[in-house]
Amino acid sequence: MKFFPRPRPDDRRRASRGFTLVEVLAALLMMAIIVPIALQGMGVVSRAAGLGAQKVAVMRVAERVLNEQLAVVASGQSIPTSGSGTEVEGGISYRWTMQTAPWPQDTMTQMTVKVDCVAQGRAYEMSLSSLYDPGADTPGTAAASTTPTP
Repeated sequence: MKFFPRPRPDDRRRASRGFTLVEVLAALLMMAIIVPIALQGMGVVSRAAGLGAQKVAVMRVAERVLNEQLAVVASGQSIPTSGSGTEVEGGISYRWTMQTAPWPQDTMTQMTVKVDCVAQGRAYEMSLSSLYDPGADTPGTAAASTTPTP
C-alpha cells in the first residue's frame, strides 16, 4: 500500500504568494554589489582596448618611417645618422625620431625609429629597430662577401 500525502489548502496559497520581503532585499543587496563592480570592469576593459589601438597606430607609424628610410638606403643615397619629423595616422599627428648606429658584431647598421604619443593622459614612447647592410644592393640583406676557401 502506497501513501501519498494530500496537499493542504493553505500550502497552495502560500506557494502562489510570491517573494518575501527578505528575499527581495537580499536580491537588491546582491545587485547593489555586483553592478558597480561589473561596470568598473567594463571601464577598465574599454580603456585597455583604446590604449592598445593607439599603440598599434604608433607601431604602424614607426614601421612606415622605417620602411621609408630603408628605401632611401636602397636608392643609393646616404642616410643621415639621425632625423626627425611628424607623421599623421588616423587624424592624429605623431612625432618621430630616427637614429642609426653601427652594429657591433659585423658590418650591419642598426636603425631605430622612436615614436612619441600621449594616450589617456600619459606620455608613451615606442621604438622599432631593424638591421641593414649599407653595402648591400637591397636593404635588409647581407652584402655578398667572398671568403677564400682552403
